[in-house]
Amino acid sequence: MNMQHIKLTQLAWMLPVLFTLSCSKMSEYKEVVSSDQTKPGVVTNIQVVNRPGAAIITYDLPSSENILYVQATYKINDVVSRQTKSSYYTDTVIVGGFEKSQDYRVVLHTVSRANVLSDSVVVTVHPDTPPYLAAFPTIVMQPDFGGVNISLMNLQREDIGVIAIAEDPVTKQFEIINQNYTSLDSIQYSLRGYDTITKRFGVYITDRYNNISDTVFQDIKPLFEIGMDKSRFNGYSLSSDVRTGFGWEISNLWNGSNGSPGYHTEQPIQPLVWPAVITFDMGQAAKLSRYTIWMRGIDGSGNWLWQAGAPLSWTLWGRENAPVDEVMPSGPGSPGLGETSANGWINLGTYQLPPKPSGLPNPQYSNSDLETWNAGFSFNFSLDLPKIRYMRFQCLENASLTNNFFNLTELSFWGDPR
Repeated sequence: MNMQHIKLTQLAWMLPVLFTLSCSKMSEYKEVVSSDQTKPGVVTNIQVVNRPGAAIITYDLPSSENILYVQATYKINDVVSRQTKSSYYTDTVIVGGFEKSQDYRVVLHTVSRANVLSDSVVVTVHPDTPPYLAAFPTIVMQPDFGGVNISLMNLQREDIGVIAIAEDPVTKQFEIINQNYTSLDSIQYSLRGYDTITKRFGVYITDRYNNISDTVFQDIKPLFEIGMDKSRFNGYSLSSDVRTGFGWEISNLWNGSNGSPGYHTEQPIQPLVWPAVITFDMGQAAKLSRYTIWMRGIDGSGNWLWQAGAPLSWTLWGRENAPVDEVMPSGPGSPGLGETSANGWINLGTYQLPPKPSGLPNPQYSNSDLETWNAGFSFNFSLDLPKIRYMRFQCLENASLTNNFFNLTELSFWGDPR
């Protein structure tokens, strides 16, 4: 079903502009100071190299010192016209933003320092399939806990928008429920908060030029999930677990507070065994869907954002039956996702602490950084994993890279314990 009517002009594309003044900056143009009204000559020896959604046009300039720039004028679809300028100091202009792979007319003019245009030269380009259309056939929607999981490939790593829609229960019209702008090559995320009732979702792709693909629809029945009951959680100490330090006990990880105190290992761990592991019992088995982790932030003793003992990378291991102790494997050759260790611990995933949004060096941080940190970091579990009751948290690296202690303040899990 074609959903061109869902194009919304109010969508503001905030990503950086790729195709601007090709191969040159405006500051490189000669100043418009000439009073010479002579019409400049035209470009010759035109060559075209087509690219996804774009084309590179090269040419020879006429022999004249009075030329300011070359101007390309073209339509990217049936409605929108664009204009690209290229300095006198280059022989190339890039035209882009085309809606589809087909012939387009590009009109080239040289422009003099007195703003006089040459005669037009028309060149035909035939761009390859634009990135947003190349991504469209790869869209996959599948049921997820509390909603829908959306995945697709953006192999050209261009800036695209993945727009999800669903029927509004009041207006009975399809409305935008999520907009995900990204240049990642592999895109996967979930939209949650929906009842376990079949619901029709749609996804389409857009780009910064407001080109919009068709919409793929699918009826999805969200999977049941509920927050795991923390009142049933308990520590489950095994001989290979790291020892606690500073009175920050493991029970603080499910006390409902993401502030200090949380859990803290010895610092340094003695004797040092790394990666360091702690174990706990959720009190009931569940097919887990996702979890959120909170780490030590700003407290009376300092600023710990993206610093010190915050886990930088970690692996979660789990099992349904009573735990058997072992030194958990790590590094090359260790079990991958869904695979089992020698004593039956299942690898539930290895995770990384997302980078600081502002990119500021430590200990500096922005308000956005602090909000991100205090909100915790959420991760999905693979839908293929079995039910889990017992968990091991294995810290592979800490943020300071001393790798001799770690701390965190709260863990929350969601899933289906039925």
